[in-house]
Amino acid sequence: MGLSARSSVEIIVAFSSEASSPSWRPKLVLASASPRRLALLQQAGIEPDALLPSDIDETPFKGEPPKDLAKRLSRQKAELALQTARNREELKDAFILSADTVVVAGGRILPKAEVLDEAAACLRLLSGRAHKVFTSISLVTPKNTIRDRLVETRVRFKRLSREEFERYLASGEWRGKAGGYAIQGLAGTFVIKLVGSYTNVVGLPLYETVALLDGEGYPVRFTWLNAA
Repeated sequence: MGLSARSSVEIIVAFSSEASSPSWRPKLVLASASPRRLALLQQAGIEPDALLPSDIDETPFKGEPPKDLAKRLSRQKAELALQTARNREELKDAFILSADTVVVAGGRILPKAEVLDEAAACLRLLSGRAHKVFTSISLVTPKNTIRDRLVETRVRFKRLSREEFERYLASGEWRGKAGGYAIQGLAGTFVIKLVGSYTNVVGLPLYETVALLDGEGYPVRFTWLNAA
């Protein structure tokens, strides 16, 4: 007796899923302590096996262009995580992903604000004008090859009122954020125009990150069948 059309479709779907989905995947290390980068990876269905953040000096060199700064810091984070991972048996063949985000306004590289005065200075520069956000991502493959991608997004803020300025500083949301703001939070209400990747401004450009991982053989869609 022949199979029904429905049964045939079900068997084909099951077969194709099993054939295209590996039963094992390589390990992935995220070289970052940023909860935002982790959340973005998880949004894409990717769960790192380990977090290996690096404590590095992020001070720009004199006259260092912002693009070069982002690339240098991202690469440095990846290389430090590589040294640690390759000394651990369970991570010796892991992929290692790192990133660094740099915000530039008025030709100035803005800090990752840690104190109120830094955040206030950033907001004054950002208010009513456009700025650029650069994120460099670095990927170390199991063969220790390092691949880099740089992504640029342009953002324009409204002119902030005194109340907005003071209330945002009081919120503390700016602490530890490049440029002194979090676009995924309260500061999202300040943005009147964005050209490019939104997730780049959050801290990890998802399209480029997934494409980089996919291109190097990491099974980025490994968990998608169980996402629902």
